[in-house]
Amino acid sequence: MVLTNLVPWGRNRSPVGQSFAMDRDPFLSLQREVNRMLDDFSRGFWAGMPVRFGLAGTWPQLEVTETDKEVKVAAELPGLEEKDINVSLKDGVLTLKGEKKGGSNGALYSERWYGQFQRSVVVGPDIDPNKVSAVFKDGVLTITLAKRPEAQSETRQIPISHG
Repeated sequence: MVLTNLVPWGRNRSPVGQSFAMDRDPFLSLQREVNRMLDDFSRGFWAGMPVRFGLAGTWPQLEVTETDKEVKVAAELPGLEEKDINVSLKDGVLTLKGEKKGGSNGALYSERWYGQFQRSVVVGPDIDPNKVSAVFKDGVLTITLAKRPEAQSETRQIPISHG
């Protein structure tokens, strides 16, 4: 059994059996080549754009929560170790950098992602840079950023009036 028969489409996203017919038509062949060129170009160009808009690169996924005393950032980083991750805080911006090493090792089809990544989150000037901690457990990095005491007391409710 040939494993390529399990993939329902060829590299050009057409059904595997139709590739011979497309090679005979010069316009369809040109369209396939242009699509392939644009696919190759867009793989690197769209890095860092939101996934929900059909673009790739917002990895790792983050969850940010805030209380009166602290901000917590949780990042899902499966397959990584502490040594693969760098966390920094500068001017109210928390930055996660790292690299997921590996490769396809000749796989016919792969949806796995490898390579360098960087995500930045604006946490604001209220964070005390001396009271930041990070814990990595079960593929989840949790960063706790304590707020300065003066920032904790500055929060006040604003009344909303009618019309």
